[in-house]
Amino acid sequence: MADTFIWKPTVAGSSGDVTTKVREAAFGDGYTQRAADGLNNVSSSFSYQFVNDAATISAILAFLRAHGGATSFYFTPLLWAAPALFVCKSWSEPTRDGGVYTITATFDQTFAP
Repeated sequence: MADTFIWKPTVAGSSGDVTTKVREAAFGDGYTQRAADGLNNVSSSFSYQFVNDAATISAILAFLRAHGGATSFYFTPLLWAAPALFVCKSWSEPTRDGGVYTITATFDQTFAP
């Protein structure tokens, strides 16, 4: 069973994208036929920013390092009704502003543990 990422990102500095995989066949009369490519042809990718104290940012970094970009985990993005599987293959080293630390991480949706 996959672990669950429990920390909440800040709203500022966070963004997401949706990618679809579609097969297309173009015909000579200008007609194009389209069909979803596979069962999971819609996937999301999020760039998140986490701003918190040293202990929390250290815990997030430990979680991401333990999963090493290869092992998926559950996470519930904003406005999603249920958690989904994600991998995080890239994140930033922390920056410090007083007693507050900031990191960014990219979560890519996956469909296999």
